[in-house]
Amino acid sequence: MALLDHAPQFTANDAQTFAQEFYGLKTQAAPLPGERDQNFLLTAADGSRHVLKIANALEDYALLEAQNQVLQHLSRCETPCPNVLPALDGQDMQAVGAGHWLRVVSYLPGLPWGLVKRRTPALLENLGHCLGQLDAALAGFDHPALHRDFHWDLANGPEVIAAKAHLIVDEELRGLVSSLAGDFANHVAPLLPALRRSVIHNDANDYNLLVNDDGDLFSRYQRISGLIDFGDMVYSHTINDLAIAIAYAVLNQDDPLAVASHIVKGYHAAYSLTENELAALYGLVCLRLCQSACIAAEQQAAQPDNEYLAISQEPIRRTLPRLAAIHPRRAEASFRLACGLDALPQGPRVVSWLQAHQAIFAPVLPDLHTASLMVFDLSVSSPLISSDEQQNTEPEVTKRLNATLRAAGAEIGVGRYDEPRLIYNSPLFTAQGEPRTIHLGLDLFAPAGTPVRAPLDGTVYAFAYNAAPLDYGHIITLQHETGDGDQFFTLYGHLGAESFKSWQTGQQIKAGEQFATLGAPAENGGWTPHLHLQIILDPLGLDCAFPGVARPSERELWCAFSPDPNLLLGLPPDIFPPPAPDYLLTLEQRRRVIGGSVRTSYVEPVKIARGWMQYLYDEDGRRYLDAYNNVPHVGHCHPRVVAAACEQMSILNTNTRYLGDLLNTYSERLCATLPEPLSVCYFVNSASEANELALRLARAYTNRRDMIVLEAAYHGHTTSLIDLSPYKHAGPGGAGAPAWVHTAPLPDLYRGRHRRDDAEAAAKYAAYVGEIISRLQEKGAGPAGFIAESLPSVGGQIVLPEGYLAAVYEIVRAAGGVCIADDVQTGYGRIGTHFWGFEQQNVVPDIVVLGKPIGNGHPIGAVITTPAIATAFDNGMEFFSTFGGNTVSCAIGLAVLEVVQKESLQAHAQLVGEHLLAGLRRLAERFPVIGDVRGSGLFLGAELVTDGATRTPDALAASFIVNQMRELGVLLGTDGPDHNVLKIRPPMPFSLTDADHLLALLEQVLAADFANR
Repeated sequence: MALLDHAPQFTANDAQTFAQEFYGLKTQAAPLPGERDQNFLLTAADGSRHVLKIANALEDYALLEAQNQVLQHLSRCETPCPNVLPALDGQDMQAVGAGHWLRVVSYLPGLPWGLVKRRTPALLENLGHCLGQLDAALAGFDHPALHRDFHWDLANGPEVIAAKAHLIVDEELRGLVSSLAGDFANHVAPLLPALRRSVIHNDANDYNLLVNDDGDLFSRYQRISGLIDFGDMVYSHTINDLAIAIAYAVLNQDDPLAVASHIVKGYHAAYSLTENELAALYGLVCLRLCQSACIAAEQQAAQPDNEYLAISQEPIRRTLPRLAAIHPRRAEASFRLACGLDALPQGPRVVSWLQAHQAIFAPVLPDLHTASLMVFDLSVSSPLISSDEQQNTEPEVTKRLNATLRAAGAEIGVGRYDEPRLIYNSPLFTAQGEPRTIHLGLDLFAPAGTPVRAPLDGTVYAFAYNAAPLDYGHIITLQHETGDGDQFFTLYGHLGAESFKSWQTGQQIKAGEQFATLGAPAENGGWTPHLHLQIILDPLGLDCAFPGVARPSERELWCAFSPDPNLLLGLPPDIFPPPAPDYLLTLEQRRRVIGGSVRTSYVEPVKIARGWMQYLYDEDGRRYLDAYNNVPHVGHCHPRVVAAACEQMSILNTNTRYLGDLLNTYSERLCATLPEPLSVCYFVNSASEANELALRLARAYTNRRDMIVLEAAYHGHTTSLIDLSPYKHAGPGGAGAPAWVHTAPLPDLYRGRHRRDDAEAAAKYAAYVGEIISRLQEKGAGPAGFIAESLPSVGGQIVLPEGYLAAVYEIVRAAGGVCIADDVQTGYGRIGTHFWGFEQQNVVPDIVVLGKPIGNGHPIGAVITTPAIATAFDNGMEFFSTFGGNTVSCAIGLAVLEVVQKESLQAHAQLVGEHLLAGLRRLAERFPVIGDVRGSGLFLGAELVTDGATRTPDALAASFIVNQMRELGVLLGTDGPDHNVLKIRPPMPFSLTDADHLLALLEQVLAADFANR
């Protein structure tokens, strides 16, 4: 008889009656998902909840009894599991209907694992830890009913596959299942007798695992809150519990091995895995998915019209090929590392043997130990490498390396092992997510044709010619053996074509015997002539295709497979520069020597080693799309700006006390972009210094002291400017505004006093400035000036209401004050519609303040004002800024201005900004957490709120999103008085493609954690 034919058919009213009758529970019942059984959620008036479970009539009573006993046994286990509620008569089960048994268990809150879209390493480790705790607790439990022949017992997997694999309709999937089953029989089955056995849960799947739905955004859905449904329990291999959990967790994951390794790490911390279990685990993971595919095929054959059965198997169809592409020994090594073990058991032995015999190895190149050597720096931050990847191709790299070698008077160049590099640009290295940057070999640069000799006896294991995209040229792998019988391999790449003709597999090569020469670029993949030497402890069946470059996230793993080749070469350690401090050391040193108030961005700060245009690179070569830093206005390390700086630095760098044409030329070119009468320049080192000077100019011209500023404004970090900046003096650690500073409301049309639906908003906001002036005049004073960012940035990427500045400027000037436009953030075409931010308001200020972007990161600031104000300031006291207007700064400033104009960056900002703004608005329509989107050009903000009606700021959401985007490789910032505005102000080369990439990843983050808001 079919199991489903005996499923219970009770109603919710029946469930309520049973709960009252048998348990004394007065509740409301609601059905829960179930196929062969029935489950109801019972909710009492006080909010307490239970689950009423009614078993299939064919369910074995002894098995139900075993489940109850297991739950009772686990009641003290740290892993949260349901508790069995005794009935009024003291029994654990009650008979209802025709052969059905009823139970009530405690309700565990949480979101099913399958609905959790963000699965951090911490969550994966927590899953493994909980499962390890469970299996450790179950090690002391047994029940006869659980010693059963069950088709979902993974121990029966081979038999299930043998009997049902022919039912899989998909030919490719069927072949893959058969192949993996064969591998299991050959490599894993012999290990099974040595594995521990115990009672296991046997079904930690997407809907039997619950994840917490409480806590803040950073911790929400990142902790296992329950493990339910013990109906598939069986006495089997203990490791099967872990294998099954991993099998479900890796479905549809881009990097299944990383996911699995995190789970293994957590499990091992709670319940130590044995060597045999680690060796068998990956095969068991694959076996579970093969078993599932076969059972599903049988169900589909019995129910051909059930489309769900076909859809439910799609994740397996997508995932099995990814798993099959991972060699089991690679997986085992990853699992061993996760457990704190040596990745390869033979690794320490081989390394020790090589160290002990290093003195007798023959030199790989002639005169290697007598020639003069130079170690090249080819790392991410190396000056030998260009930030522009198009310049890291041959023959450009060859020219730079040869020039460096000649300049040092060296004969052989050495490229370092375990070095992150940016020179690997072919699709082989950059495709499929995280680029491969970590060099696993050691390079010896010498002329083409240089003989290559075997350092020790070996045999030819494999050889090949790897053309593009592999770009390794001619390559050979030799096999060796230690005195203790451990095998290892040496790989030699970029060899000459002639050698290739004489090799034969199994051929003996003696120590010191020449077996190859270095190839010229045309025959070694286009590279600079050099030998790539690599030690391989296990070739994983890849022969000559073994990776020579690894992903940073897999660095430890692949370095374990390929230890340092200098074990063979014996080059003096002192020729190698000390390694750069790693991330954790850099962070620790900074905390020790840098003041704590100097903050870093992001929960996990980024260690940046290089920049290029709209991209930044960390020390491992990972590229980040920079959507945050507006200081490198025309792009990080723009070549024209760099060239201008280098050229002028090599000629002269002096101050403004001397005559020079650069100062005049730059001033004239800068003033030409501004409306009359703005025509007199002062140059300083920073925007803070520029705003200080603007304050002095205003006071000198008006003979007054009082200043009017906007709420949440920030104008610099000097003492006077902290006083002038409400963002600072009214924030944490601030002492409040001094008597000479008067604050007007920020014209925020989204959350301010007057909003977009008010046609008079601009006039009303301007009137507040008039009220301040009236109060000053009542005291016999008046304003020296009014200062505002043309589009308030720290205020939250605010676009001022149309006509606001015109009205304010009129009021201020009528009272004898001057108007200062702080255009540090919005000048030079950033807003797209205009070259200067204040132009969007159709005004001409009396003083314009510039900084940061005009030097593209070089410390430069400027103040441009009218002749009248400049004359008033020239009152006998000299103004001099030692470095302001120096010749190098002027050369840089002029280059930046020319780039903006010649590369049409203003029009580009408008085009890309409109595209990005439209995309952000589409996201706002889908995700209410985005309350407002605003901005112009590449000056954009998205304000996040907890509630769209109240517009309550959500700073936590903003922080969470920028940190998630940082993990995905996009750098954003937050701003606004409540720190709840996503700040998007990228370097100006930011492209339409970059905009789409940002939008796609932002949508991914929002969909994972904000879809149900």
